Amino acid sequence: MNIKSQTLNSIVPSVQELRALFNGRVIAPDDSRYESARTVFYGGIDCRPSAIIKVADAGDVSRLVSLAREHGFELAVRSGGHSTAGHSTTEGGIVLDLSAMKDLQIDLENKTAWAEAGLTAGEYTSAVNKHGLATGFGDTGTVGLGGITLGGGVGFLVRKYGLTIDSLLAAEVVTADGQLLHVDNNSYPDLFWAIRGGGGNFGVATRFKFQLHEVDMVFGGMLFLPATPDTIASFIAEAESAPEELSTIANVVTAPPMPFLPADVHGKPIIMVMMVYAGNPADGEKAVAPFRALATPYADMLRPMHYPEMYPPEEGGDYHPVAASRTMFIDHVDHSVAETILNHLKASTGSMAVTQLRVLGGAMARVPVEATAFAHRKSRIMVNLAALYENPAEKETHETWVTKFAAAIRQSDKGVYVNFLGDVGEAQIRAAYPGSTWDKLCQVKAKYDPTNLFRLNQNIPPKE
Repeated sequence: MNIKSQTLNSIVPSVQELRALFNGRVIAPDDSRYESARTVFYGGIDCRPSAIIKVADAGDVSRLVSLAREHGFELAVRSGGHSTAGHSTTEGGIVLDLSAMKDLQIDLENKTAWAEAGLTAGEYTSAVNKHGLATGFGDTGTVGLGGITLGGGVGFLVRKYGLTIDSLLAAEVVTADGQLLHVDNNSYPDLFWAIRGGGGNFGVATRFKFQLHEVDMVFGGMLFLPATPDTIASFIAEAESAPEELSTIANVVTAPPMPFLPADVHGKPIIMVMMVYAGNPADGEKAVAPFRALATPYADMLRPMHYPEMYPPEEGGDYHPVAASRTMFIDHVDHSVAETILNHLKASTGSMAVTQLRVLGGAMARVPVEATAFAHRKSRIMVNLAALYENPAEKETHETWVTKFAAAIRQSDKGVYVNFLGDVGEAQIRAAYPGSTWDKLCQVKAKYDPTNLFRLNQNIPPKE
């Protein structure tokens, strides 16, 4: 075999050989598309793969996985490229890019959909909404279905319909031996359990079968409120007591110069809220009334809308944010916690600092903890802390800030959400999979990927 490049204990096939195997789907450094194809969503990640292969179907996936197994090169799996840890790419290895796999088969009679893993959340949501239906994913339309589904999926419908994995009925997965398996509660139930929250550790999911829910017109949008200790604490209290149809994502941030905000608000702390009432819009307007009453809104964009309108417009291709971030769960936000949040945001020297608060509960919490690999069913509030910055030399400053911030608001819940983890060590990964969940995942990993071929992820080691 010809050799293009060699990494530790591995041989990467030549570009010529790859092009012979994957006709027209190989992007190598000599290709004009290479720079664009190697770029992932988040900034600060500058890897140069030997090749990016835009697989066409499960057969391509199986062939590439088998090559990686035989020759030992590093294999990165990319659905939408939104991994904050940079797992969607590799230095010197090969990227298995699913983005060309966008087939969607909708079964209106049974309200299900088979969706290939290269579809984005926005593409899927727009297509099924034409029939007045939806599956809950996250809050960004550009994320790929692969990553968000395998990690759990916390979004605009979490309180009404649970996590994305709670609507997952089956999947097709190429495992490390190159086999394509249909997995559900009856076929390979251990693998089906593991892919519902365990990330990409167990194979390449090529297709998902989702339950569709009747979600057409919703009452939702954005609400901008002054951020004070009282309004923040009161907002969380209202969100916890709201009907399950209402899911909220509150971002406490210094107001950027948005044209719809009064000029005298720019630079002040605000609560920038995204809300969805997944039910009758008239009932939704009543449900959001207590939030509107917390303070005079700086801007109120809540209205009846089609559900896909919740996804914000896509950023331009040059938008690649760099952030120091932490994800965590907490039990409560009272006046004191809210004050701590505001004080830390004020102390940040980043170009933007944000605290995101997502009240959970509802349908998500009613699924037994042991039913899936997502073990945080009882967690009450998910928090994401971030400082965005441009200068790489400032990294240590912002990492120190976010580390201290996380410590200052940490409570009894020590868990983390795997999809929001960056480049972390085993302790943080284990926090995503506490107790017996970790042990069971390690056993499933040993069964389906004993050599840890799928290691570019928040990795779970194979052990009996």
